Amino acid sequence: MRWSWKLGRIVGITVQVHWTFLILIAWVVAVHAARGATVGATLGGIVLVLAVFACVVLHELGHALTARRYGVATRDITLLPIGGVARLERMPEDPRQELAVAAAGPAVNVVIAGALFALLAGMGVTRGLDATVLVGGNLLAQLLWVNVVLVAFNLIPAFPMDGGRMLRAVLATRIPYARATRIAATIGQGLAVLFGFLGLFRGNPFLLFIAVFVYLGAQAEAQQAETRSALAGVPVRTAMMTRFRALAPTDRLQVAVDELLAGWQQDFPVVAGGRVRGMLVRADLVRALKAQGPQCAIGEVMRKDVFTVLPDEPVHAVVTRMRSVGSSSVPVVDGDRLLGLLTLENVGEFLMVSAALRDGADAAPSAPGST
Repeated sequence: MRWSWKLGRIVGITVQVHWTFLILIAWVVAVHAARGATVGATLGGIVLVLAVFACVVLHELGHALTARRYGVATRDITLLPIGGVARLERMPEDPRQELAVAAAGPAVNVVIAGALFALLAGMGVTRGLDATVLVGGNLLAQLLWVNVVLVAFNLIPAFPMDGGRMLRAVLATRIPYARATRIAATIGQGLAVLFGFLGLFRGNPFLLFIAVFVYLGAQAEAQQAETRSALAGVPVRTAMMTRFRALAPTDRLQVAVDELLAGWQQDFPVVAGGRVRGMLVRADLVRALKAQGPQCAIGEVMRKDVFTVLPDEPVHAVVTRMRSVGSSSVPVVDGDRLLGLLTLENVGEFLMVSAALRDGADAAPSAPGST
């Protein structure tokens, strides 16, 4: 994720923190200052926040390591003010595996909460846990309650929380995946509306934020499921572009500029000796024009670490990989021969045309005498 700082790697997974995390630290300091807390209490609040996000990292590692068992890699874990995000390359196809991956995160928080309670019990300080305060309270007791809240919040049956994915996985064991997603998304959006009303009537901006977060998350998940369903069984050759211009490493940037302005193509495969050597994408072209001018050779600025795909690969899997690496287009090859170009824009147009044909077929009147 952009504007994030790498903290390190845990079990081979990069852990990073987004710059907005500093806003949360500033908010904690402001809350303590507003309540007249001492410097020690303020530092304790910051320590609590850091401890909470350590628990969040463990929560996300629960997802990541469970996904790894099913052959699904995790690109990274990013800490945000609202929690953590583990970017899995994909969700498991088997609903039971998806259920296990989704449940693993909250299960980690249950274990942490249980361990903290056992530790507090061993110290003889379990009395008054229900009266734990945010500012100046017992750190372990505060951390215990935070983990309880994390479990409860993540089990809400609404996307993008774990509870929404668990609900979808359970439904998908009995009905098609796309329909299960629509049902789970509808429930999630209904809960979002409820949170919104509660936030308005109680003057609680946090509930309003959760309402927007849940509503948009459910909408995005439903759209992704529809896309996945529409692309099921579709090979790359069906959605790839076959009319395109390939450039040579020795061509000048001016050649790419002329092609860009004369047509619709934005990314160009770079070919030499009958093989794909790289890609020149529009963003790199613009940057190179500013820095080096139109007479710079394309081979000096093209991306060389591009991956190619085969024409019979499933489109959905390729699109998922493209999004995970931030690629807008990939060359389609058969051996060394360049056959086509698959772009996210063209996939979107394929989906649009497919939906129009499907809707037209559904709306077509029945023939006379048919039943």
